[in-house]
Amino acid sequence: MPFREINSKMVEAQVLPGQRLFSQRGAMLAYRGEVSFTPNVGGGQGGVMSMIGRRVAGEATPLMTVEGHGTVLFGHGGHHVQVVNLSGDTLCVEADRLLAFDGSLQQDTLFLGAQGGVMGMVRGQVTGQGLFTTTLKGHGAVAVMAHGGVIELPITPGRSVHVDPQAYVAHYGEVRNKLSTALGWRDMVGRGSGEAFQLELSGQGAVFVQASEEKL
Repeated sequence: MPFREINSKMVEAQVLPGQRLFSQRGAMLAYRGEVSFTPNVGGGQGGVMSMIGRRVAGEATPLMTVEGHGTVLFGHGGHHVQVVNLSGDTLCVEADRLLAFDGSLQQDTLFLGAQGGVMGMVRGQVTGQGLFTTTLKGHGAVAVMAHGGVIELPITPGRSVHVDPQAYVAHYGEVRNKLSTALGWRDMVGRGSGEAFQLELSGQGAVFVQASEEKL
């Protein structure tokens, strides 16, 4: 169920009988045809654990299940929209940056602290970002949101990418993440941006970085 980019802030999705997609609540701008929108309190395909991850990450509203036959225009808050097409890959994305995605994709929740150790846990307390990241795996399309545009940076073996945690949008591929700081604990107080923290991504894949550090 591909998304077609209408402009930098809006995408159109085809909804076909027997298929479904999920969207963030409030993301529907307009639609044509016989299309229904139903709150999904189970967190989509990921069930309860997926929903727990999304709520801990700061998303208080459920996903919407979109079904029927027609076309839907999606956008939210005037944010930039980036479409990511998956061909069996796994996409890790901040839960509140998800705009809409294919219902066929398998959902799960990644606890960033599992890879980043204690510093991974610090991320949610100091930078304001969530500890949990939603993962989507399979063949399908995902529309994610960002502030001020987004750029895709390749991650290759031996050449890791360092990202300001608040500029991070999503990443895919065989990638490991590690949060580190260039400052001492005393210097970190009150600092939630890249001058204090760096999210290091290594392996094989790519990371999407937004132009603004503003949190959605």
